[in-house]
Amino acid sequence: MLEPTFWDNQEEAQKIINENNQLKAQFDTFHELEDAVEELDVLLEMLKEEPEEPGLLAELAQAFPEVEEKLEKYHLQMLLSGPYDKNNAILEIHPGAGGTESQDWGSMLLRMYTRWADQHDFKVEVLDYQDGDEAGIKSVTLMISGLNAFGYLQSERGVHRLVRISPFDSAGRRHTSFASVNVMPELDDSVEVELRPEDIKMEVFRASGAGGQHINKTSSAVRLIHIPTGIVVSSQAQRSQFQNRATAESMLKAKLYQMEMEAKEKEKAQIQGEQMDIGWGSQIRSYVFHPYTMVKDHRTNYETGNGQAVMDGDLDPFINSYLQWKINS
Repeated sequence: MLEPTFWDNQEEAQKIINENNQLKAQFDTFHELEDAVEELDVLLEMLKEEPEEPGLLAELAQAFPEVEEKLEKYHLQMLLSGPYDKNNAILEIHPGAGGTESQDWGSMLLRMYTRWADQHDFKVEVLDYQDGDEAGIKSVTLMISGLNAFGYLQSERGVHRLVRISPFDSAGRRHTSFASVNVMPELDDSVEVELRPEDIKMEVFRASGAGGQHINKTSSAVRLIHIPTGIVVSSQAQRSQFQNRATAESMLKAKLYQMEMEAKEKEKAQIQGEQMDIGWGSQIRSYVFHPYTMVKDHRTNYETGNGQAVMDGDLDPFINSYLQWKINS
């Protein structure tokens, strides 16, 4: 008699369980919001009958913004429908030309994304980190883990422009700095990306900087160079060379898959006669701190005058407007 084999694949079983849990959580959240909205309706009706009752007004004033915030988060989750939106995100920051100015801007973006992740209870792991010459960073690669991490952070892919009075300029002049942000989904084994050993050159080096293990003791960090495409990835966060190689291979697969998807999008745009700039070098957002304060997304035209809140991780309004824009486009 043949035994059932459905549950033999534990990874597949766990994936199905996770998906079911996610659907159940969405279902439960919907009904919680439905109940909360009904309670607001009841409060409003009671307030109409007793408009002078201070307790009702205070209760409504407290409940309304809480329900509004929960509705906004639920709406944001419903906009995520891509095949890899639920996946973890690999996020890279590369400062542009400009030396210390751009490298400091890169570290500001690193802080912004770390704060955003903390606010959403996402785990942040530094996979690769290179210190700046005098301040900031030369580059950093993060793994941001949590449900829908890639779905949210895909909005950040592109060039981010900063205008400010430079803290490194004794003359107090205004400077413009650029940094590129790249975001890719972490892929599981269900996505097949061929990595031929003869196409990969591996280099080892000593881990250093934030997130590095065994600093200046062992050559545990790994750099992989994909010869056909010239793609370079590095990992120094893990404790062994073997683990760092596995992490680097995962990053390389994500980059190769992203390159393939971009090529298909460009081909589709050419067939449809559309002018689409999907290159990762396109400027997507400006952060202006002098002579006025404004952060503006150039794709959606969403903007805010509270630049400090954005730098402290308040990215959800930008993410929400991007997802709406993406669906409408």
